[in-house]
Amino acid sequence: MNKMTTVKKSIITAVCIALCVVLPQAFHAIPNAGSIYLPMHIPVLLCGLICGWQYGLLCGLAGPLFSTLITAMPPMAYLPPMMVECAVYGCVAGLMMKLVHTGKVYADLYISLVAAMLAGRVIAGIAKAVIFMPGKFGMAMWTTSYFVTALPGIVIQLVILPTLVFALMKARLIPLRYSKEA
Repeated sequence: MNKMTTVKKSIITAVCIALCVVLPQAFHAIPNAGSIYLPMHIPVLLCGLICGWQYGLLCGLAGPLFSTLITAMPPMAYLPPMMVECAVYGCVAGLMMKLVHTGKVYADLYISLVAAMLAGRVIAGIAKAVIFMPGKFGMAMWTTSYFVTALPGIVIQLVILPTLVFALMKARLIPLRYSKEA
């Protein structure tokens, strides 16, 4: 796999951070769309998958912060747990892409994506239960908010993200993972 320059990774990260502000705005015309469709998670996971864990971590921290500062969404009370969740998504997606090498791009992408999605939900749930909402956030609330309500967003991420990354590789906009794949 050819390496991307730091400048290219930085530009992609900046675009993903901007998408963390813009995408939720498009979805919030629909009531409760943020918690159902998870529009901010898409650019954070994309950044981690493409640019690596450091950039994914930065996008996961900066995206929600800039969104709150510019649009007041998420509200300030939800910002810290959302930053934890998104930071884990971006970081784990990037780490997994570095560690997983099955020889198949789609397999690598799905393994990395699912691992990041699970890790982010588990760590965010623990953070809410221990730090942000001690005594008020339990297993039923975690399951409902992170899996049941979010199911449409989870499906969207699983359908769009691997296909988008593969298409970017095929178009030679990002380096090929395996020379024989795209």
